[in-house]
Amino acid sequence: MAHRVTGVLIFFFLFVHVLDTALVRVSPEAYDNVVATYKTPIVALLEYGLVAAILFHALNGLRVIAVDFWIKGARYQKQMLWTVVAVWIVLMLGAIYPVLGHAARELFGS
Repeated sequence: MAHRVTGVLIFFFLFVHVLDTALVRVSPEAYDNVVATYKTPIVALLEYGLVAAILFHALNGLRVIAVDFWIKGARYQKQMLWTVVAVWIVLMLGAIYPVLGHAARELFGS
């Protein structure tokens, strides 16, 4: 279920990204305003969520491939899921500062 949810979230991000990029051809000023909103701490939190969704989707996709193409995949799918979750948590902890560091400095000062 989480794989489908993250896939849908990533799709909607890409859809919005294409729309905001296309905005530059319609109104460069409006595009500049949209890009300025991307520098806010709230959007930084959304970016962290995007990183979380993409990372989980990618790692879980590898698990799904293993289940489908490895003869013993179905037998070990539960262990592989917990491995995916553990690796995802470690990587997400490592992504806190690079993704949210600017937002923290913005909110709490340098």
